[in-house]
Amino acid sequence: MVVVSRCIFLFSLIFAFTLSTAFAQEINSKELLAEPNTYIGSEICRTCHLEHYDAWQRTLHSKMLQDVSKNEDVLVTEIDENVMKEDFKKIEKKLKVPMDQIYFPKREDVLYTIGSQWKQRYLVKKDGTYFIAPTQFNIDNGRWVNYHEHNWKERPWLKKCGGCHATGVDLEKETFKEPGVGCEACHGPGSHHAAQPAAETFKKRGTIVNPSKLTGGVAVQICGSCHNRGKATKVEGSGWPVGYRPGKALETYYKSIPSDHKKKMYPGGFSKSHHQQYIDWKQSKHADSGVSCMSCHVVHQLGNPLFRSKTKLEGDKLCTSCHVKVAEVGAHSVHSFGNCANCHMPRIAKSAESGDIRSHVFTALLPKDTLETKIPNSCQTCHKHKDEDLADLQKRWDALTERQPAAGKVMVEANQ
Repeated sequence: MVVVSRCIFLFSLIFAFTLSTAFAQEINSKELLAEPNTYIGSEICRTCHLEHYDAWQRTLHSKMLQDVSKNEDVLVTEIDENVMKEDFKKIEKKLKVPMDQIYFPKREDVLYTIGSQWKQRYLVKKDGTYFIAPTQFNIDNGRWVNYHEHNWKERPWLKKCGGCHATGVDLEKETFKEPGVGCEACHGPGSHHAAQPAAETFKKRGTIVNPSKLTGGVAVQICGSCHNRGKATKVEGSGWPVGYRPGKALETYYKSIPSDHKKKMYPGGFSKSHHQQYIDWKQSKHADSGVSCMSCHVVHQLGNPLFRSKTKLEGDKLCTSCHVKVAEVGAHSVHSFGNCANCHMPRIAKSAESGDIRSHVFTALLPKDTLETKIPNSCQTCHKHKDEDLADLQKRWDALTERQPAAGKVMVEANQ
């Protein structure tokens, strides 16, 4: 046992020395501290924060943008022009240009993949500029669909989307430091942090942003800088908040679409489209109560959580950690088979296919909402009620939730 312990200790020393040596070779502290604070990439962060780096690699953030040249397996499907064209023929009437005018990328054209959960898009380069190819692969049903097939060449990726897909984007140089949503996307540029010696504890902490130590209203805007839709205020035509850094006020750099936006929002402030969770949340009671993204989600949880969405607890356990059910009444009296999210976070928004993204307004939508505004309702997202008559379904809901008069007799005081 003593020998084993000594071996483990020796290995730890060797490992630490190797990391510190590699780290010293990669950066020059004096040079970095003499220059403006800038992006250095998550690989440098890993040298001191290995466990957090490892946990981050299990997240969708780390897989937002992936380099095909470094790993062919990041492609979730084959880039086959014939298969693409077969799928496009099925939706030919919806296309904005004739089939023979659509660009179908070849495998060698694809440099990076974007996404791998609901859909995958493909980054190509034309005349030195990155563009998203107009062909998108929807993962759940395995079909190819169109994406800006008529104007994709007018949408330079770095300007339109790059700041939320990559870390350390420089629009003037048309470069980025790191593919994906890296450490510095949420903690800010880290060159000064990396350059400060470990012995200078407080100086070192002061050179990086720790979202957990920010005020709640500012911290949640880090998430809102990308889980949002709108326009940049500093660079015309950009779809992401150019110039924004964690810890700053988002509204200075970005204006979200209004809650009554006809194309991207349902009536009442519910999102139709993806990456709009921040807009939803701002309409919710959670926002009023100080319950933010990080109240429910983790971004680099240590260990290997088994459940989706990186929530702190699984399913209803997360909801009931704050919301205690005190009585089996109304809808709660008959929905013991369901869960909180299916009613209060119905799948009404679209990433790849309609209804694959949950609402973050945290409000149950009733059949009458569909009758009045055409918004999908919580009841019909369940297979049991999927094809039922809306008016009848609402009538049954009203009967179920109607308050009944108190039972029993009125008590009369004895001295009357």
